[in-house]
Amino acid sequence: MAQLKLEFRGHTALVTMSNPPANTWTRETLTALRDMVRELNQNKSVYALVITGEGQKFFSAGADLNLFADGDKAVASDMARIFGEAFETLSQFRGASIAAINGYAMGGGLEVALACDIRIAETQAQMALPEAKVGLLPCAGGTQNLAWLVGEGWAKRMILCGERLTAEKALQIGLVEEVVASGTALEAALALAEKVAEQSPSAVTACKKLIQQGRSGTIHAALPLERELFVGLFDTKDQVEGVSAFLQKRAPHWVNG
Repeated sequence: MAQLKLEFRGHTALVTMSNPPANTWTRETLTALRDMVRELNQNKSVYALVITGEGQKFFSAGADLNLFADGDKAVASDMARIFGEAFETLSQFRGASIAAINGYAMGGGLEVALACDIRIAETQAQMALPEAKVGLLPCAGGTQNLAWLVGEGWAKRMILCGERLTAEKALQIGLVEEVVASGTALEAALALAEKVAEQSPSAVTACKKLIQQGRSGTIHAALPLERELFVGLFDTKDQVEGVSAFLQKRAPHWVNG
């Protein structure tokens, strides 16, 4: 049975981590995620991606520590590389990505959520990056993405002190954007993904690129690029359709091009 399931709900791709009991990541599932997102990038009918965990207890507990039990550096190097490839590919998904955190999100399980654009957590969810407790560190973007999202202080509390957060605390510090009742994160994420489908997919891609530009450059480089990408949208059919639909007081019909 597939440990990473893909289904489509309208213009949304729903990815479900299905590796019981804790939806841990393996080399196979990480490779599958990387390849899946690359294929979704080529599918012009997909505007948003939602990722969640199967079951009622775990979103994902991250990597299976049995992989690292014998201290093999070659295995460590290979796993670090594929973790990075998978989550960086997810981070660069051309549409909007939403994590529906339905339970424990630990280590690489939280890092996959950090690679998404938006996080919705159920009230019982708990989040941590506890790698240093076992002599390791978050190697799949955790040290960088967490600090960008919540600031250096809370990133250090979670990573250096191993602090585990409740959904309520995660909301308070900006680690998640919304907390919902138990059992409803997927429903909330899919509803938000439907809102994404109301936007021009071409515009969404350009906007996401600009928002994330600040991580690797300066505002002085980003502002001219903002204007450049704005003008570039006038080469798309979606720009003409969006303005025409507004002026004609009708819903737009996007073609993602």
